[in-house]
Amino acid sequence: MDRGETPRGLPLDEDAIRRRLAEERRRLEAEAGLASDEAPRHFAQPSSRPFTVDQRPHTTLLFGGLTWKHDRLIQGALESLGYCCEALPTPDLAAFQTGREFGNNGQCNPTYFTVGNLVNHLQKLERDGLSREEICERYVFFTAGACGPCRFGMYEAEYRLALRNAGFEDFRVIVFQQSGGMDQEQLAAGLSFDLDFFLGILYAMMVGDLLGEVANQLRPYEEEPGAVDRALEDSVAEITDVFRGRRRFEMRGLRGRPRRWSKYAHSLLDGSLVKALVRARERFDAVELDRLRPRPIVKITGEFWAQTTEGDGNFNMFPFLEREGAEVLGEPVATWILYMVHGAQNRIRDRKGLDEGMPVPSWRRPHRRLAVEWRAWKQIRRLGLAGVLVKREYGRMGRALGGTVHAPIDQLELERIAHPYYNSRAGGGEGHLEVAKNIYYHHAGLAHMVLSLKPFGCMPSTQSDGAQAAVASHFADMIYLPIETSGEGEINAQSRVQMALGEARVKAREEFERVLQVEGLDLERLREHVAARPELRRGLYHVPRTEGVVGNAANFVLHVANRIAVGEPERPRAKAAAGGAR
Repeated sequence: MDRGETPRGLPLDEDAIRRRLAEERRRLEAEAGLASDEAPRHFAQPSSRPFTVDQRPHTTLLFGGLTWKHDRLIQGALESLGYCCEALPTPDLAAFQTGREFGNNGQCNPTYFTVGNLVNHLQKLERDGLSREEICERYVFFTAGACGPCRFGMYEAEYRLALRNAGFEDFRVIVFQQSGGMDQEQLAAGLSFDLDFFLGILYAMMVGDLLGEVANQLRPYEEEPGAVDRALEDSVAEITDVFRGRRRFEMRGLRGRPRRWSKYAHSLLDGSLVKALVRARERFDAVELDRLRPRPIVKITGEFWAQTTEGDGNFNMFPFLEREGAEVLGEPVATWILYMVHGAQNRIRDRKGLDEGMPVPSWRRPHRRLAVEWRAWKQIRRLGLAGVLVKREYGRMGRALGGTVHAPIDQLELERIAHPYYNSRAGGGEGHLEVAKNIYYHHAGLAHMVLSLKPFGCMPSTQSDGAQAAVASHFADMIYLPIETSGEGEINAQSRVQMALGEARVKAREEFERVLQVEGLDLERLREHVAARPELRRGLYHVPRTEGVVGNAANFVLHVANRIAVGEPERPRAKAAAGGAR
């Protein structure tokens, strides 16, 4: 019998076909136990027990996910607001295994490490004598969340699933949206995501960025191993106490926007952090360096967590690079903050008028068109002012710390150089930043090599890697290496890094020797000159950069050569002087 015919050979009509299909579907659903007369139930975010204001005195906030420096500074900032806080330890391989045990399959590397780290900490509290009920009552975990095309949007669900599977179903998880603005107080009465909260965390992250970058600049050249880390530890401890001693600023009688602006003004004029950073500068400046060691500069990019964490989550890549003789140039959290501000401005430009339920009116209706343009302009300018203030504060604190840190890169410039290879409107992960930073740091002569760290199967980073093939074809001498991180494969990953780092090491050494040859200097003579002048060995001695010269040792040689030329002023160098034209 042919398809579409009755047993008597007569063709079926369309209605009969639909009826038979529906009957067969009902039969299969009944066999599978899926038949139900109930309306379909759509996914809804699970609710949890509230965290209320009266619970603050006896409830500890758990958090973590950045470097130990950032976490300790954030802890001090939150304690100044009256919270009891505890930063989780740096996630290790045991955390990864726990995350895989209690979480879903196919999640990304940061999920397993951070989720497992929380579960391990709660299990440790239980081993120390607390019952699960006491743990769920006395502790709350808060973290950042987001929506979008990558698995970061599922982090909250993963935390809740793993906690339920581990027996902590009633444990409370509070998530604030990283793109949710400065006021998300509705999320939890006990934890106010207000202006004081965000300003405290913002300043803590900026200070953590600055201290980390200075330490990375000095550590490869220190004469006494461990001197930089001691200065870093002492500085973080003191500045954490400064954060802890700060109090909410309030001006009586102010409400609404004037109250907010008073808080902004107080933060911009407050000098307590600047004074603490000046004392940190003195500690770092006391470290004696040997800047005549040519070191390849390795710029770190990639997925936010993988490029930031300092542990097993990225194969302990930063200490590994330094043991291999490299200088690490990390990525500050401030870049991500400015990227989000710039992205919000672009969304306003792209969507203006849509919030009113219509496309942008034509100029044939000037009043309506002007109203839409005016609202968009105000929002864009407000966000632009926020970006300017972040840069201003980052620069102010960076100067207090010695002025050796890199200023945040202009986001519009990054967008322009990346857009031909990666559409700047594509969201998810770091968007176009991976491509942009690779081009920028290579073309500007700020790094010998770019190392991109990302989780296995990270969709946005995989897209970026595809675009990097076109980038590499246009920059023949570029050294770019993407590494996917997981709980396994550390030896293989470090082996790949060693091979690429070998090329970068050759570039740095050749650049150093070329500068010596151009200047007609002998290395031993240079060492004698530097040994006789203690200021040249200070940790934060300012070494000017020469255009086209990447390495710090090569730039130092050019600077000392100018000093040796008695009676001659500092003379500018062209790119060709060091043979490093790009």
